[in-house]
Amino acid sequence: MSALTRLAATIEARKGADPASSWTAKLLAMGPEKTAEKFGEEAVEAVIEAVKGDPTRLTAEAADVLYHLLVMCAARGVTLADIEAELTRREGTSGLDEKAGR
Repeated sequence: MSALTRLAATIEARKGADPASSWTAKLLAMGPEKTAEKFGEEAVEAVIEAVKGDPTRLTAEAADVLYHLLVMCAARGVTLADIEAELTRREGTSGLDEKAGR
Protein backbone atom coordinates (compact mmCIF):
# COMPACT_ATOMS: atom_id res chain seq x y z
CA MET A 1 0.00 0.00 0.00
CA SER A 2 1.41 3.38 -0.99
CA ALA A 3 1.78 6.36 1.32
CA LEU A 4 -0.92 8.14 -0.68
CA THR A 5 -3.33 5.22 -0.24
CA ARG A 6 -2.62 5.13 3.50
CA LEU A 7 -3.15 8.89 3.72
CA ALA A 8 -6.49 8.66 1.91
CA ALA A 9 -7.57 5.88 4.29
CA THR A 10 -6.59 7.99 7.30
CA ILE A 11 -8.56 10.96 5.98
CA GLU A 12 -11.60 8.73 5.44
CA ALA A 13 -11.25 7.36 8.98
CA ARG A 14 -11.23 10.92 10.39
CA LYS A 15 -14.63 11.77 8.89
CA GLY A 16 -16.99 12.32 11.79
CA ALA A 17 -14.21 12.22 14.38
CA ASP A 18 -14.02 14.82 17.12
CA PRO A 19 -12.50 17.96 15.56
CA ALA A 20 -10.49 18.46 18.76
CA SER A 21 -8.79 15.12 18.15
CA SER A 22 -7.30 15.70 14.69
CA TRP A 23 -6.46 18.40 12.18
CA THR A 24 -8.16 16.38 9.43
CA ALA A 25 -11.37 16.06 11.44
CA LYS A 26 -11.23 19.79 12.18
CA LEU A 27 -10.85 20.65 8.48
CA LEU A 28 -13.66 18.31 7.47
CA ALA A 29 -15.94 19.75 10.17
CA MET A 30 -15.40 23.23 8.69
CA GLY A 31 -17.07 22.07 5.48
CA PRO A 32 -16.18 21.72 1.80
CA GLU A 33 -15.77 25.43 1.19
CA LYS A 34 -13.14 25.78 3.92
CA THR A 35 -11.27 22.68 2.72
CA ALA A 36 -11.23 24.17 -0.78
CA GLU A 37 -9.88 27.46 0.59
CA LYS A 38 -7.14 25.64 2.50
CA PHE A 39 -6.22 23.62 -0.61
CA GLY A 40 -5.93 26.87 -2.57
CA GLU A 41 -3.63 28.37 0.06
CA GLU A 42 -1.38 25.32 -0.03
CA ALA A 43 -1.32 25.31 -3.84
CA VAL A 44 -0.16 28.94 -3.85
CA GLU A 45 2.58 28.09 -1.35
CA ALA A 46 3.75 25.26 -3.64
CA VAL A 47 3.83 27.63 -6.61
CA ILE A 48 5.93 30.10 -4.63
CA GLU A 49 8.43 27.38 -3.72
CA ALA A 50 8.55 26.18 -7.34
CA VAL A 51 9.44 29.69 -8.46
CA LYS A 52 12.07 30.04 -5.73
CA GLY A 53 13.67 26.79 -6.89
CA ASP A 54 14.31 25.09 -3.53
CA PRO A 55 13.56 21.37 -4.15
CA THR A 56 13.35 20.54 -0.44
CA ARG A 57 10.77 23.25 0.27
CA LEU A 58 8.85 22.39 -2.91
CA THR A 59 8.73 18.75 -1.84
CA ALA A 60 7.28 19.71 1.53
CA GLU A 61 4.70 22.03 -0.03
CA ALA A 62 3.77 19.42 -2.65
CA ALA A 63 3.07 16.96 0.16
CA ASP A 64 0.84 19.58 1.81
CA VAL A 65 -0.97 20.10 -1.50
CA LEU A 66 -1.64 16.38 -1.92
CA TYR A 67 -2.92 16.10 1.65
CA HIS A 68 -5.23 19.09 1.31
CA LEU A 69 -6.42 17.94 -2.13
CA LEU A 70 -7.48 14.61 -0.64
CA VAL A 71 -9.20 16.34 2.29
CA MET A 72 -11.05 18.68 -0.09
CA CYS A 73 -12.15 15.76 -2.25
CA ALA A 74 -13.21 13.74 0.82
CA ALA A 75 -15.36 16.67 1.93
CA ARG A 76 -17.29 16.26 -1.33
CA GLY A 77 -17.34 12.45 -1.31
CA VAL A 78 -14.64 11.99 -3.95
CA THR A 79 -12.17 9.22 -3.09
CA LEU A 80 -8.62 8.50 -4.12
CA ALA A 81 -10.03 5.46 -5.95
CA ASP A 82 -12.31 7.81 -7.94
CA ILE A 83 -9.32 9.96 -8.89
CA GLU A 84 -7.23 6.92 -9.82
CA ALA A 85 -10.08 5.60 -11.97
CA GLU A 86 -10.21 8.90 -13.85
CA LEU A 87 -6.44 8.85 -14.36
CA THR A 88 -6.69 5.27 -15.64
CA ARG A 89 -9.46 6.32 -18.04
CA ARG A 90 -7.17 9.02 -19.42
CA GLU A 91 -4.13 6.76 -19.86
CA GLY A 92 -2.94 6.60 -23.43
CA THR A 93 -4.84 9.75 -24.38
CA SER A 94 -2.89 12.80 -25.43
CA GLY A 95 -3.32 15.70 -23.07
CA LEU A 96 -4.17 17.83 -26.08
CA ASP A 97 -6.88 15.38 -27.16
CA GLU A 98 -8.23 15.09 -23.63
CA LYS A 99 -8.52 18.88 -23.27
CA ALA A 100 -10.17 19.17 -26.70
CA GLY A 101 -12.80 16.62 -25.63
CA ARG A 102 -14.01 18.69 -22.69
